[in-house]
Amino acid sequence: MKSLDSMLSDLLSDKKTVSRQLFLRRAGQGLALSGIAGGLAACQISLGQGKTDGVKPTSPPAKNTDPSKPEQPIELEAWKAETEQAAGPTPSPQPEEQRVGYAIVGLGHLSLDEILPALAQCKKSKVTALVSGNREKALKVAKQYGVPEKNIYNYQTYDQLKDNPEVQAIYIVLPNGLHAEYTIRGAKAGKHILCEKPMANTPEECRQMIEACKQANRKLMIAYRIQYEPYHAMIRDSIRQKKFGKVKFIEATNAQYTANPSHWRHVKALAGGGSLPDIGLYCLNTIRYALGEEPTEVMGYQYSTPGDPLFKEVEENVTWQMRFPSGVLANCATAYAAHENRTYKVLAEKGWMSMQPAFAYKGLSMKQSHAEGPVEYNEEPKVAEKNQFALEMDHFSDCIQQDKKPFTPGEEGLQDHIIMEAIYQSAQEGKPVKLQKYDKLDTFRGTEPKRG
Repeated sequence: MKSLDSMLSDLLSDKKTVSRQLFLRRAGQGLALSGIAGGLAACQISLGQGKTDGVKPTSPPAKNTDPSKPEQPIELEAWKAETEQAAGPTPSPQPEEQRVGYAIVGLGHLSLDEILPALAQCKKSKVTALVSGNREKALKVAKQYGVPEKNIYNYQTYDQLKDNPEVQAIYIVLPNGLHAEYTIRGAKAGKHILCEKPMANTPEECRQMIEACKQANRKLMIAYRIQYEPYHAMIRDSIRQKKFGKVKFIEATNAQYTANPSHWRHVKALAGGGSLPDIGLYCLNTIRYALGEEPTEVMGYQYSTPGDPLFKEVEENVTWQMRFPSGVLANCATAYAAHENRTYKVLAEKGWMSMQPAFAYKGLSMKQSHAEGPVEYNEEPKVAEKNQFALEMDHFSDCIQQDKKPFTPGEEGLQDHIIMEAIYQSAQEGKPVKLQKYDKLDTFRGTEPKRG
């Protein structure tokens, strides 16, 4: 039987990369597991470096104490063929103490179903506090996510967040009509604000939110998760690079069937409107994001089924067209009483790109088509799915840590509200409504989010 030193010498002289698993397997052929553990504990081993000088002590990697510097991913041996889809870098989250602490305000469906679970996939963000009007529910959620009881607040004690250094940012996940109040109070408490879309109920409320954060020197970002999603970034890149020539026409639809007339979405004071600001906003904002342009004219139509209790205060269906400076025309539709449908299609000179579903939380899918001579190529690009909420939260955390303007700041949310107000006006008056022209691309956006 070979000695441990003899086995190490044989392995280290091998010119091929030797994995940790291979070493353990070979060593296990001649040594008891306890003997291997003892040998490994006594020395640090350098394997697969093409070296033949035996055991080489190594120092542990230096700890990254600067949150502005990314953690270096752990390098693992390659195992896939070059013909296979490459995996992304190994996740390299920041140490717990360096991540930005969030207070999640509102424990409804979105927080419990999507946002809190997404924090497990975040690299720079963590939950440190909860705000809810239901203490029993908050206590249960706090135990599930490791939030100490002292960091549970209600809407009356919300302003006391100013005294909690564990909270650097607030994520507002409340009905739309409450966004302005809690953004302004949160900024006055000295916290950065990530606010769910739509930004508020009116453009004036949006302006008040922007001003409050400006006065408090705090960052404000609107949670447009689609603008951080890989497939949508791919379509945006193809449009900007004119991969299929100049874009001519875009179609987008977002529909779902709601069923509870007492839900806040059907109360105008809380929702601001019906299908348009809730789900139609995805069509509007995604097209603006992809093109980088702002529409110069809109034409809208609106309809609600007479007598339907769901639509006593808010609208059911809205369709609208947008004209952009480059000549692109967009046709959009949103509905609150139709079977779920979330589609998006970009038609260009030499090809098209489409997504179905396009605006869901997960399971997004993309197709594209173009012709080369007599051959028509139909493709289904595949990219690794990433949690959209984790991506947006980590972008905001990165902006806080490095003092950068978020990609989707308050001004981006305000512009959507200005356009939606024009759509409502057009539907009421029965004629197109002109909008201010902007010559610069991405007029309202901040720092591009990191990819990968």
